Amino acid sequence: MTQRFHIVTMGCKVNQYESQALREAWRAAGLEETDDPATAHVLLVNSCAVTARAIRDLRQRVSRLVRENPKARIVLTGCAAEACRDELSDLAGVSEIVPQKQKTALLTRYAAAAASPNTTVPTEFHVTGAERARGNLVVQDGCSHNCAYCIVPRARGGPVSRPADAVIAEARRLLGSGVREIMLSGVNLRQYGPDLDPPSDFWSLLAALDAALAPEWTGRARLRLSSLDPSLLTDAGLETIAGCSLVCPHLHVSLQSASPGVLSAMRRSHYTPEQIQHFVEELSATWPRFGLGVDVIVGFPGESAEDFARSEEFCRALPLTYAHVFPFSPRKGTVAAGMRDDVPPQEKKRRAAVLRGIAAEKKRTFLHAEAELDAVTVALESAGDAASTPATTARGTSETYLSCVFDQTLEPSLVGRLIPARPVGVRNETLVVTRITP
Repeated sequence: MTQRFHIVTMGCKVNQYESQALREAWRAAGLEETDDPATAHVLLVNSCAVTARAIRDLRQRVSRLVRENPKARIVLTGCAAEACRDELSDLAGVSEIVPQKQKTALLTRYAAAAASPNTTVPTEFHVTGAERARGNLVVQDGCSHNCAYCIVPRARGGPVSRPADAVIAEARRLLGSGVREIMLSGVNLRQYGPDLDPPSDFWSLLAALDAALAPEWTGRARLRLSSLDPSLLTDAGLETIAGCSLVCPHLHVSLQSASPGVLSAMRRSHYTPEQIQHFVEELSATWPRFGLGVDVIVGFPGESAEDFARSEEFCRALPLTYAHVFPFSPRKGTVAAGMRDDVPPQEKKRRAAVLRGIAAEKKRTFLHAEAELDAVTVALESAGDAASTPATTARGTSETYLSCVFDQTLEPSLVGRLIPARPVGVRNETLVVTRITP
């Protein structure tokens, strides 16, 4: 009997990438994937440990899976399996816990038994396609920075970089499978390259990747950068972006705070807000219009009213198009968990609301400006379904990272393609577009 599996992925894009690699390996070895957990023989939960809430969500998800399919073999892996193994030892229904640092063993754990003699089962993570229209390519794993609030180094270990030739080869496989937008991801892209021989850096990788792909794919595919540490925002970065043909005009920066004192307490004094401001101002010469997002933590231990005012003022000054704002919550196993959590919960909530309000206002302004353009390019994620109840229209993501909804359904064969579209309005924080036909 063919073994069926179902994968639940929680957390970051690196986890999403690793789940896709496992999915491909198991399918290639003859296992069958099912969308229904109740029909699976193996339920794999690829977990996140970044916050206490992530652990609560994990417990709830596993409990639901046990109820839905009590006979399945439930395998827990990912960051929570590494960093919180003792904490999760009482999780009822879990058959096996595979720590993050041993996750690659899962590539062969179930695939080897089902594989034919001629099947080659991979022993490291790589992908050849994507479950979605937009693909994800992980170029780096691990981190050694040890920010005060972060458990990721404990979960994933130190930085490990993939050589440029391996990244280029995987990008070509993704493009060959039909993916037309590739996001370059990593746990900490700032730490890409020093472990390679010869040493490299993220901007050198991006330049090499763009140079390799641009002759064939300019105008037909694009690259997107995932979250960047502010220390990467250098003149070398500006020069690289200016020389690239495929990179989307979109930047996401892990700001966390604009207060030097708070950044120092977070163990993030390796950059300044002014560095971000300078980079963004200079970038407009290359990208006249671009999406800009930031991550911000409010209410970190010791964050005074003056410290928060610096972050508020800085966010007002930036040309933001969105922001991910997180009220601080202590994470067991981190340095910050031992600090006095001296900002009251209601004040954390208020500060988060202030920054979210600023970001929402700026996003509305940006949306209406984009609506005045003659054209945008949308990575089509769904063709829509006129026969469904209610009927749905096509949707996707623009080059500046805006959610777009078409005013029509499109041919399913176009999913995954880059579709030229004309903006016709704004609805519910979404850009409404219509296809520009050739």
